[in-house]
Amino acid sequence: MAWRDFTAYRNLAVFVAAILCCLILPSAVRNKVRSLFYEFRAPIDSIPSQLSDLQKFWSLSSNSKRELIEAGRDLARINAANTLKLMENEALKLKVGRLEAVLQLPSEEKFKSEIARVVRRDIGAWQQQLTIRKGTLHGIKEGYAVIYGGGVVGRISRAGLYTSDVMLVGSRKFRMAARFENDERAIIYQGAGSPSMHRPYGEVSDVPEDFKASASNPLKLVTSSLTGTFPDGIYIGEVTALEQEADGIFKSGRVDLSPGLSSLREVSVLIPVSELERP
Repeated sequence: MAWRDFTAYRNLAVFVAAILCCLILPSAVRNKVRSLFYEFRAPIDSIPSQLSDLQKFWSLSSNSKRELIEAGRDLARINAANTLKLMENEALKLKVGRLEAVLQLPSEEKFKSEIARVVRRDIGAWQQQLTIRKGTLHGIKEGYAVIYGGGVVGRISRAGLYTSDVMLVGSRKFRMAARFENDERAIIYQGAGSPSMHRPYGEVSDVPEDFKASASNPLKLVTSSLTGTFPDGIYIGEVTALEQEADGIFKSGRVDLSPGLSSLREVSVLIPVSELERP
């Protein structure tokens, strides 16, 4: 019994000492300890994703020869089509490059895409944050834009060596300049912090009074060039209704985001080309 009491008091003393250290130590030391903890936890977070990739590999390896031959045929057709598209894309890039050289225009290529696998999402913050399997070793920094095939995903909120956290477009902390498709006037978009098991959504404000939206004629919201970190024209969501704000001048409304945000497997981080060109 005495030994148990001693163990309990010792654990309590260690806990109290840890709390005191957190309160007394300078903020720089606390930030360094937090950063070291993230780097220590990063490989642990990546293990489930890597095991999932390995499981998928072995499940595909167990298929019959006939299934593999059919899959190979389908893949060959897709690769052939993609090869043609890549050739067309390269030809268009060369043409644009020649025109830029003749007209002495700056290059339009502003971002390099870095593909990253999603490794972790917390149930309590499903629509607010996720973790990807790449970090500063791959050129990723805080503030970089994150997109996928369906549009905007969010923005890098923390970049470690091997993993990074992404603040999703549905988070209340996410805010950016946006515009409606086929209109250049800037408006404000902000995430609404939607519940974990519901479709993500956001809010738009400072909308000029002449805009009208309905379920049969929704307005498509895209990124604005004023944002800087995102290319212009990337899809954000749709607005099906607008209401007058308290000032009586502007309107506001709900933005329905893409349902694909709830089941992301891979994303693309946009790294500015200007950052890559720095020595």
